[in-house]
Amino acid sequence: MSFGQQGGPQSQWDPWKPHSQQPWTSGDDDGQTPDWAALAEASETRNKRRRLLFIGGGAVATIAIGTAVAMAVVSANGDNQASGNPSNLPASASIPGSTASAPSFAPTSAPPPLNPKDFISSKAKDTAPLSTGTLFPLTQLAMGSTVYKKGTADDTKNCASNAQGTLPKILTADHCTRLLRVTYSRKDVAVTIGVAVFDTEAQASKARAQSAAAAKSGKKGFVSALAGDGVKAFCNAATCLTTANSYGRYAYFATVGFTNGKDATKQSTAVFAAGNDLQLYTFRQIRSRGEAQASAAANQ
Repeated sequence: MSFGQQGGPQSQWDPWKPHSQQPWTSGDDDGQTPDWAALAEASETRNKRRRLLFIGGGAVATIAIGTAVAMAVVSANGDNQASGNPSNLPASASIPGSTASAPSFAPTSAPPPLNPKDFISSKAKDTAPLSTGTLFPLTQLAMGSTVYKKGTADDTKNCASNAQGTLPKILTADHCTRLLRVTYSRKDVAVTIGVAVFDTEAQASKARAQSAAAAKSGKKGFVSALAGDGVKAFCNAATCLTTANSYGRYAYFATVGFTNGKDATKQSTAVFAAGNDLQLYTFRQIRSRGEAQASAAANQ
């Protein structure tokens, strides 16, 4: 009996079949031993197959997750179209926690600021203390580079008693209630300011207009010059400068001249300058009185 191929088809080993016939080789001792090269090749083939299955499964999972996200975006848009346009967002009324309309407020307006002049235009509002000390507190008055020294002062309810010319009649007719006087001087020039107090602005304005009209007609009216406290008598016989103004319920008059008895002329620049300075200071003091009372009323 010869040795060769045995009867019937020879079986082939299929590495993909778990129960396939394993290859064997003939050894020198007629026993069968494993074919180690074939086994190694089969093992490598199985490992490659596992890696391919793992990679393919991961790709499928990734595609599945991407599909789920896309479906969520489409669902959120509500019109079956994914879009990044903010106009596709739901209206504010449908967003939880939002309000249908913006809050509204009743229209308001700030009260108008208080007018300081209102507080010095009538007796009813002008209630702050008033005296020569509150109206003319400075003993040294600086107007620019010029300094004036305060002299004497007085205060009377008999306005006509401290006025001359046409002014006493005007003050009485317009119901002047007080006349406060103060004198300031510099070198040989002195200024007496007389502040006539009325109940209303209309009365003060009328007194000032009547005094100016009388002066134009040659019939002057003026407050009497007030000497004392280092200031010599002035404007008793000499020619002096006189003025009349008003602000609020106050009319104020100035009598300006030389303390050495000289007449004031159009060339007497020191006289005109002193008259202008004291008129401006008086106006500022009256206005300041109104500002202080307006401020106090606003803070109440």
